[in-house]
Amino acid sequence: MDVTTPANGPWLVVGLGNPGSEYAMNRHNVGFMVVDLLAQRIGGKFKRAGKAQAQVLEGRIGPAGPANRRVILAKPMSYMNLSGGPVNALKDFYKVPVANVVAVHDELDIDYGTLRLKLGGGDNGHNGLKSMTKAMGAEYHRVRFGIGRPPGRMQVADFVLKDFSSAERKELDYFVDRAADAVEALVIEGLERAQGTYNS
Repeated sequence: MDVTTPANGPWLVVGLGNPGSEYAMNRHNVGFMVVDLLAQRIGGKFKRAGKAQAQVLEGRIGPAGPANRRVILAKPMSYMNLSGGPVNALKDFYKVPVANVVAVHDELDIDYGTLRLKLGGGDNGHNGLKSMTKAMGAEYHRVRFGIGRPPGRMQVADFVLKDFSSAERKELDYFVDRAADAVEALVIEGLERAQGTYNS
């Protein structure tokens, strides 16, 4: 067993984004896109999670036997900069260790489509991570999906709240699929092995 993968307890995989159809294809919502694909793979539908202000789906991933993992997929419905409250409430409700929480999020400082998996660290100005870290500490896993930097003098806030460009959308499904694979590898095989495969 990879030492970075706690053996006990379920996993909570959180896609970060903003609720509402007007945000659905924004760069900032790529976390939602990845957990939506994971939900399709599990074969279930999200439902409202009571007081937690989130949509959740419980299921299992991985082969039968010891590598099979119980997973709660979640999409906070609180808007990005308030993600920490709903995520912390779900963590407590499902009794998930902090190290078994995975945040899937957009990352400005990585080229478009590139993935980086890590445990802990700073928020790099990402409001969703900032809120999560404030609520429960920084020692959770991150699957960072590169969106690149804004062109020219475009402000970061404008860039992340714009839809992926037509050129980017040509490869988006492939990159989202690969990110979902990376989440599954992290949960099933542990951080080091998943990093070896997906950190490019």
